[in-house]
Amino acid sequence: MTTPVRAQAALTLNSVIQQQLSLASLMTPALQQVDTDDRALLQELCFGCCRWQPQLQAILNRLMEKPLKHKDGDIHSLLLIGLYQLIHTRIADHAAIHLTVEACAALKKPWAQKLVNGVLRSFQRLREELAQALATSPAYTSAHPNWLRKAIDGFWPDKADDIFAANNRYPPFTLRLNLARTERGDYLNSLQAQGFSAEATEFSPYGITLTQASDVHTIPGFDQGIVSVQDEAAQLSADLLAPQPGETVLDACCAPGGKTGHLLEIQPKLSRLVALDLEQRRLERVKDNLQRLGLTAEIVCHDAQQIQDWWDGELFDRILLDAPCSATGVIRRHPDIKLLRKATDIAKLASLQLSLLKALWTTLRPGGRLVYATCSILPTENTQVIEAFVEQQPDAIHRPIDAPWGLAQKYGRQLLPQQQGHDGFYYACLEKTR
Repeated sequence: MTTPVRAQAALTLNSVIQQQLSLASLMTPALQQVDTDDRALLQELCFGCCRWQPQLQAILNRLMEKPLKHKDGDIHSLLLIGLYQLIHTRIADHAAIHLTVEACAALKKPWAQKLVNGVLRSFQRLREELAQALATSPAYTSAHPNWLRKAIDGFWPDKADDIFAANNRYPPFTLRLNLARTERGDYLNSLQAQGFSAEATEFSPYGITLTQASDVHTIPGFDQGIVSVQDEAAQLSADLLAPQPGETVLDACCAPGGKTGHLLEIQPKLSRLVALDLEQRRLERVKDNLQRLGLTAEIVCHDAQQIQDWWDGELFDRILLDAPCSATGVIRRHPDIKLLRKATDIAKLASLQLSLLKALWTTLRPGGRLVYATCSILPTENTQVIEAFVEQQPDAIHRPIDAPWGLAQKYGRQLLPQQQGHDGFYYACLEKTR
């Protein structure tokens, strides 16, 4: 027996809010609980509510005299879902309210029907008045948690509004081509002939962005490994690392394997590529991606910091470190970051990033190159980490990146999320003195 889609959305959203579980871990089992025809709506409600939660909560605070008890978190989430439908979807108001109220029974809380109906109808009646009252509320206008809004305002004061707007949009659907197997112009023509609307990316020579997202298995060449799904910003890493024939390469923190595949595509004559990650579950995705691409790498499951547990002593010529980070540059793809990440996480992540750099640096040969990457837009995790590392590591040389994309920093180069373009990302290139 399936669960009504709004009730399931409330349960899923409540797990994010109260249990601090990620949508990525929750969505697969949640989708199995609703009718097939309701699965797209379930994802829309869950992702949309996470995307706009600070705004929705600001409204809800005005509509309710006191918050619900912790044990009624599912009803709280249901109210957010109701508001989201009324503000951000094309669902008719009467249908959105009626079906949201009905979901209370599926949650076994029929007592809440009157509450949910009253709150949502009050919003309908007071909508313009609430918008005026909240016009100066940063949480309402930016739809970002206060700590993150303040950080973005502080680091990027002239670009903050653009960042907020980009984070609140749906992400673009971007592909990476294997140029050894097709030319971008030819592939674009092929897409157009088959009814797909697409254009070349501005900065990556490998990228194409579709006007509309599509089931990957309907995209020409995907199942054959000619094309992969990967944001334009992430596509820049392979050319920055620039692996040469016969070299040994380490792709650290490699899952889900997009950059691993790209490195092998642009340089098929590597002597060795080690794909390292901490989680076996995530490495299964790396294996699947490489299998689809018809490529192979040495898959290693270990903590990158504990080099004595996985490193055989052979120095690497090149290392790509895609470090664990706050993921504040990809919020539009993972909007639950607004609910899961905390201000106190950032210093801890910066410490981990520096620790990873120090550990992996010992495995790099003199004269070798390390590319440090994050999908964060916070300098605390980016240029400040590289600055600290270079100051502590006398044999580390920072090589400025000369590129038409991003913003030059004291160390490295920062890409900020673009409304019609790439995600937020950071890169720095380091070389070890000979």
